[in-house]
Amino acid sequence: MANMDINEFREFGRAAIDFVADYLENIRDRDVLPSVEPGYLHDLLPGELQNEPEDWKTIMEDFKRCILPGLTHWQSPNFHAFYPSQTSYSSIVGETLAAGLGVVGFSWICSPVCTELEVIMMNWLGQLLNLPKSFLNCDHGNGGGIIQGSASESILVAVLAAREQAVRRLKTEHSELTEAEIRGRLVAYTSDQSNSAVEKSGILGAIKMRLLPADETGILQGSTFTRAVEEDVANGLFPV
Repeated sequence: MANMDINEFREFGRAAIDFVADYLENIRDRDVLPSVEPGYLHDLLPGELQNEPEDWKTIMEDFKRCILPGLTHWQSPNFHAFYPSQTSYSSIVGETLAAGLGVVGFSWICSPVCTELEVIMMNWLGQLLNLPKSFLNCDHGNGGGIIQGSASESILVAVLAAREQAVRRLKTEHSELTEAEIRGRLVAYTSDQSNSAVEKSGILGAIKMRLLPADETGILQGSTFTRAVEEDVANGLFPV
């Protein structure tokens, strides 16, 4: 895109908002699934990075011509697969404000309000779920949380945190073992009905993830989990 000045930014911004509003208002008239064939976009876009930029009006036309035909319309009321998508008018405005501010929250001093707002809102969520105070940041324990970008990311972070907590504990309990030996004997558990993101988190976290069988109702029973833990302990593994 060509270098944009403030006036073009205002024009493009208004055009983008109008486009999204029209799209959402008329989304039920679109087929939920696209009719394109795999690789369709390769025939529409250049195979190499272009040397010259385009103005935003041309980009909007390219967007309508190339991108829209390949969309699965998750916001459609006729979309019944997976789960409802999270977009709403208010969330779109929120994303716009967040993108405009461009906050980087490495630490408190990088943007104090970023850190403090996250803490407050995670406490709100914990209270909404009626979690014990030990889960909240306001307690004197290790409570609190951070906002991740997706459920899959949250699962991975939880697995990594659990793994490192277990390694630190086991290094104290088993001083005769090296850290590598401890890590090689870690094992975690999930239902065989859980989302594939859980199993993938075990792969990415370099930890064995056992898929335990659910019962006929799809529920992983505590007795099944207990037996698995006891078996692994007897075999010299370290349940996480």
